[in-house]
Order: sequence, then structure tokens, then C-alpha cells
Amino acid sequence: MWLDWLPRTLQSMKAEIIKEHDRVVLTVDLPAERLKSGDVGTVVHLYRDGLAYEVEFTTLNGDTAAVVTVQKSQIRPVGKREITHARELQAA
Repeated sequence: MWLDWLPRTLQSMKAEIIKEHDRVVLTVDLPAERLKSGDVGTVVHLYRDGLAYEVEFTTLNGDTAAVVTVQKSQIRPVGKREITHARELQAA
């Protein structure tokens, strides 16, 4: 397989296609939106065959914290063995 040289965890992430309604992890801070790398959101729309995504980030009680358009390089799929971590959202 052409991905044989990658570690197994990266192979599974590279092969996984992000789709609408998938949970994703932010890989960069977005200070203007009060979001931090590691925050988990849900894809609500795909642009240009997955080159960009509209992602909704919510508080744990279900309120929308932000809806942002991000590039493919700014998110990654949620890993099967990852858990969610809670943090308080900074005031606007």
C-alpha cells in the first residue's frame, strides 16, 4: 500500500474522508472565534469537495459557540480512542 511508510495512526487518519455531520478536531487556535486547538466541532457543510468546511462548535449544554469556515488543514477527524476535554469558553 502506498501509505505503508506512515505510522498506523496517521494512515487511518489520512484515509478517512471528512463528511457532513462528522465530528472533527480543530488543529489551530482561532482567537477571533474564541476557539482553541483541540476543540471539537461538527461539520455542517462541505465546500469544493472538501477543500473547506463549515464547522459548528457548541458548548456542552448544546448552545452554539461559533460556526466557522475552516480550511482542510485546520481540522482533522476525531480519533477512535480520543475523549472530549472540557474548558470554559472565554467571554466575548
